[in-house]
Formats: sequence, structure tokens, C-alpha cells
Amino acid sequence: MDGTAIIIILAIAGVFSVLLFSVKGLLDQVPDVIDSAGRARDAWARFKKPHGVAPPPEEQEPPAAA
Repeated sequence: MDGTAIIIILAIAGVFSVLLFSVKGLLDQVPDVIDSAGRARDAWARFKKPHGVAPPPEEQEPPAAA
């Protein structure tokens, strides 16, 4: 019975360790996913804009002083 209890404790610890490792890997990818979603949203907005239409004045860059 002693050996069985030790094996069960080690198995639970191993499963918990693998679970933590997997969650850490998933959470490490979240910032990249958020950045990609923002870039996709910006690209979609650029795609949906009619071509040849100037952006509103507040979005235009000021002319460079020479």
C-alpha cells in the first residue's frame, strides 16, 4: 500500500507539472495573438477604404519643413 500511495502522489505531481507547463506556453503566446489581431484589423480597415480618397485632415501628416 505504501508503494501505491507514493506512485499516485508522483503521478499527480507529474500531471500538475505538465499542466502548468502547458498553461505557461499558452499564456506566452497571448501577446503575439493580440498583436496579430490588431494588425489584421488595421489591414482590414485599409482594405475596406475606397482607393483614391484622402484621409481626413486629422489623420494626414503635416508637411515636412524644408
